[in-house]
Amino acid sequence: MILLCDPRVAAVPGVDDGDPLVDLRDVPELRLDGRAADPAGAYARLRHQVVDRLLAAQRTLPDGLRLLVIEGYRPYEAQLNIFTAYRDELRRNHPDWSPQRVYEETTKFVSPVEVAPHSTGGAVDLTLCTADGIEVDMGTAVDATPEASGNACFTAATSIGAPARRYRRIMGAALACAGLVNYPTEWWHWSYGDRYWALMTGAPHTRYGPL
Repeated sequence: MILLCDPRVAAVPGVDDGDPLVDLRDVPELRLDGRAADPAGAYARLRHQVVDRLLAAQRTLPDGLRLLVIEGYRPYEAQLNIFTAYRDELRRNHPDWSPQRVYEETTKFVSPVEVAPHSTGGAVDLTLCTADGIEVDMGTAVDATPEASGNACFTAATSIGAPARRYRRIMGAALACAGLVNYPTEWWHWSYGDRYWALMTGAPHTRYGPL
């Protein structure tokens, strides 16, 4: 399992090809959830090519299922705040852990700001829902931490029920076929064009840099 703190991620050359951000509130084909909404509407924005790939993935889903987007672009400050809060929580809960372990465990849930996929507009947190917008059982809530879920948030977790494992496989197959990559500690997190995507696909550089 390659974590976002791995030096190989930061070593990927950064390039931005200028692919614009798209506001998902203007894309009726994709359902957008409001739980991560921010006053500026950043959560609703994704790079154009990512949106196209989500639409392609959705077209391959079985009848009665749709993607439900939770969050896209996340500004630097918001990313830093999430990282710092979870790191400090782990420090309090595990005073025996070394600083390096705290850092590594933190990155299983939230990326260091230096390589954060969400801050490029190329990453998306999402789940599956029915045609009526009712979320299906994916085994944990979106944004469940490894600490709180006993690692059930890991994409390949075997501690969840069979229906949840099936839905994770369905969503994963659709998104992978559309060219996105998953962060294996978060079943809901998928990205395209960022450093993690480039490393996992063997691309020579990123498509997207931080915005």
